[in-house]
Amino acid sequence: MTTSPLNDLAARLEAAEALDGPAGAIGRTVRGAIPEGNVKDALSGKWLGHALHPIVTDVPIGTWTSAVLLDWIGGRDARTAADRLLLTGILAAGATVATGWSDWADAEARDPRVRRSGLVHAAANATATVLMVGSYAARKRGARGRGKLLSLAGSAALGCGGWLGGHLSYTLGVGVDARPRAAGTQAAATRD
Repeated sequence: MTTSPLNDLAARLEAAEALDGPAGAIGRTVRGAIPEGNVKDALSGKWLGHALHPIVTDVPIGTWTSAVLLDWIGGRDARTAADRLLLTGILAAGATVATGWSDWADAEARDPRVRRSGLVHAAANATATVLMVGSYAARKRGARGRGKLLSLAGSAALGCGGWLGGHLSYTLGVGVDARPRAAGTQAAATRD
């Protein structure tokens, strides 16, 4: 894998000890609010066999991206569709947030890099969500131009949050559990 200035930025973020206080408090709160058992298993994706959060992120990302595209290239006929897509992403954001906080709260207690990066990931995505809600509200008030600009700004925040989400998963291994794969490989080797 090649490195980029974004990797350097992530490394600086991971070293930002000033984030430990608020992130640790949030992590403890989330762990206290989501008890072990059925709720935790549902949010983590245990029933699915892998993390649920990366799957549910596709709904807000996809609908909001589609709404922005329709805003800028769809013309007047696409307005209703863009608004519905925006609302769909807003409604789906709740499940996305719940699954993300659940995964992060488990991992942040073990790794300060995850604690820090995850807090900023959540903040970027919260910013995106607030901007999308503002966009939807502006559209409903008849301020379509303002709504389009707010959703465009929301997409920028979403891109930043998404990049950090990828970093959390692919670089730091949050939500990645290689044990089932390793156990399957071991079982296959034993049978041979």
